[in-house]
Amino acid sequence: MNIDLSGKRVIVTGASRGIGAAIAEAFAREGASVAICSRTETVISSKGKALRELGAKDVIARPVDVGNSAEVRAFVSEVAGQWGGVDVLVNNAGQGRIGNLQTLEPEDMLEHANFLQVAHFRFVQACAPHMQAQKWGRIININALNGTQAPPGGFTTVANRAAGIALSRSLGQALAPHNILVNSLNMGWIDTGQWDRHYKEMPQTITREEFIETVLKPVPLGRFGTPEEVANIVLFLASDLASFVSAASIDVAGGMQGQINYYPKLKLELHEEGKRREQENG
Repeated sequence: MNIDLSGKRVIVTGASRGIGAAIAEAFAREGASVAICSRTETVISSKGKALRELGAKDVIARPVDVGNSAEVRAFVSEVAGQWGGVDVLVNNAGQGRIGNLQTLEPEDMLEHANFLQVAHFRFVQACAPHMQAQKWGRIININALNGTQAPPGGFTTVANRAAGIALSRSLGQALAPHNILVNSLNMGWIDTGQWDRHYKEMPQTITREEFIETVLKPVPLGRFGTPEEVANIVLFLASDLASFVSAASIDVAGGMQGQINYYPKLKLELHEEGKRREQENG
């Protein structure tokens, strides 16, 4: 069986880099019309040109603040107006928020929520009427494994990703009678460049090899996932091959489940080892 997405009208949020970019590129190669958005106009415009070169039937690339309801509605209205509807929505946009019980303010939790599950809701609310009118739609929400496992730490992400997964499952039931299927993909360790940033937080006495070895200890497959592997699952869920899948919560994590709970401890131990080496070296 072949996945045929040619001509589908697709929206991918947060598509300028990483997982979102890989998803948009995958749809472009399938000959879909792809609408993408992110916060920076120059970056998203450049990505739009690249999607055309990959074979997209048509491309709309706009800067959109996913935390702004008016901007989201305007973007979806433009896409649906130009293409006559929307078939697939991939809610990928999101951001991390560091902090702990001592440093976070309650308002930080709310701000973070606005760019995660609330942003997902904005786009679903704007796209659903178009999908309902044609009695066909696919919505894939990109979430995170720590929304299912609740490790000790990362409170904003844990709480808001858990809410995002619950929202997906609820929407997947509510919209199913309209043949609109909604599913959540929960990311584990995907190699998007974030690990380079995390490594820079380590003392200089810790090698990159040591850091990566520590990061991968909780992953049964023993490696990072790739954005392209995530995109493959999105294509499946967006196709008619997944016509009986809705309200599902699917972990894309190389077999990692409760093992994620050990990572904060492993990271702290490695950081302390780096500090110990610094003291030894004077």
